[in-house]
Amino acid sequence: MAKLNKKTIDDIDVRGKRVLVRCDFNVPLKDGAITDDSRITAALPTIRKLINGGGRVILCSHLGKPKGTYKPELSLAPVAIRLSELLGKDVRFAADREIVGEHAKEAVAAMKDGDVVLLENTRFRPEEEKNVDTFSRELASLCDVYVNDAFGTAHRAHCSTAGVADYIKDNAVGYLMLKEIEYLGNAVEDPARPFVAVLGGAKIADKLAVISNLLEKCDVLIVGGGMAYTFLKAKGFSTGKSLVDESKIEYCADMLKKAELLGKKLLLPVDTAVADNFPDPIDAELDIRYVDADKIGESEMGLDIGPKTVEIFTEALKSAKTIVWNGPMGVFENPKLAEGTFTIAKALASADAVTIVGGGDSVAAVKKLGFADKMTHVSTGGGASLEYLEGKELPGVAVIQEK
Repeated sequence: MAKLNKKTIDDIDVRGKRVLVRCDFNVPLKDGAITDDSRITAALPTIRKLINGGGRVILCSHLGKPKGTYKPELSLAPVAIRLSELLGKDVRFAADREIVGEHAKEAVAAMKDGDVVLLENTRFRPEEEKNVDTFSRELASLCDVYVNDAFGTAHRAHCSTAGVADYIKDNAVGYLMLKEIEYLGNAVEDPARPFVAVLGGAKIADKLAVISNLLEKCDVLIVGGGMAYTFLKAKGFSTGKSLVDESKIEYCADMLKKAELLGKKLLLPVDTAVADNFPDPIDAELDIRYVDADKIGESEMGLDIGPKTVEIFTEALKSAKTIVWNGPMGVFENPKLAEGTFTIAKALASADAVTIVGGGDSVAAVKKLGFADKMTHVSTGGGASLEYLEGKELPGVAVIQEK
């Protein structure tokens, strides 16, 4: 396993110290209730380690997109309640609109070793996303040690993910961040081979650098989902009403040439599920038919990979020893268009390989289809995992001290 040369919570003695932990508690809420607590449970190993080590644990996170204003429906209060249940101890919630206010200061001052305090949504402050020093200093004033365990926001240079570390002498990564980076880093830099990367999703613009970087690292690159139609257009195929980014056709042609020059397999759909229109609502009943990838009619829209493609893609996965998957193969939210994504998920679940799933939609798909517990690692960070696959250093990791 590739190792991260950064301090971790195992390298720091936190007894009697105030430890600010940046978590990712950006959980889905419905009528004020948490509908999926997996991001909270993912943070528990780090929190428990710090509690057991005698630290005074101060947790912070964002929730949703309040855009620098106080929105009560995006308060972290429900997270404090759920954390208390999961930890089996009281988690005190500091209900300050300004985050580092009188409640937070009073709660931190009253802490004993092993106590836990949760601050309010960091994005209630307009300075947070702009990484303004004033808010970074305020956060730093609460603690002696900083721990970043929020991989999902590690690609953002915000006050709570990066700026605060400038004002704290001791900092480290938590267990979740460590696990994410070691799995993703190992997959890209030192994979067991054959290494197969599977890319899908709608927008090719989101994955330009990822495609180029992975072509240099992997043995086979599989491209499905909406982004595949721009590649098909680059091959001179008619794509009808399918999603195509006209500005990226030349780029896709260059990537096809790059794959050829490097001797890498770049697999594209050979057939596709088509319908007359995109489903509206997303789970609407619709008539689909399967056509070859070079036979999409002018009035047709490609919405999932077809059975011949499924066979080719799954065959490529059978011999893989490392598989990274980012992005669904079609509009999986619709039952009639979920087959491609379902079959890829099933192939990963049964593969004799290290299987890593990253990206919000891929993670949602494997959870919805019941395969999440069959994967080696399901990433908690969509944008962060993509940037890591691009070969970028994440701001939230860059600020942590080296060992």
